[in-house]
Amino acid sequence: MSEVSVWRLHALRAVYALIAIAMGAMTWPAILTHSGDWSFLGGVVKCMLGALTLLCLLGIRYPLQMLPLLFWELAWKTIWLLAVALPAWMANSIDAQMAENIFATGLVVIVYAAIPWRYVAEHYLKRPAEPWRFTSR
Repeated sequence: MSEVSVWRLHALRAVYALIAIAMGAMTWPAILTHSGDWSFLGGVVKCMLGALTLLCLLGIRYPLQMLPLLFWELAWKTIWLLAVALPAWMANSIDAQMAENIFATGLVVIVYAAIPWRYVAEHYLKRPAEPWRFTSR
């Protein structure tokens, strides 16, 4: 099994801190003051992002154990870029708000760069799955 270098652990911590601080600075004031869009979906988004920022604080302390948070971040941002931004770009229908979101979402490349992919392969792809048990013993 490969060890994760100290610089990579610090890079992960920096990513968790960036998400917690940058996203938290936008999300938590709205949650605490109940301002902005609190429609059903608006409220769901705010609460999910609030939870993500809190869990990223754990990632600063436990960067490898909290990697699934970064997988989620990679997944939704990559899907959004491919399913929403790319078709809009191909249709030449990107407005200022979408362009701003494309830039912010495109920063996901930082997350791709920080993840220790050998560690991920060894611990999430090559490692045997945990057994499925249907009774407790």
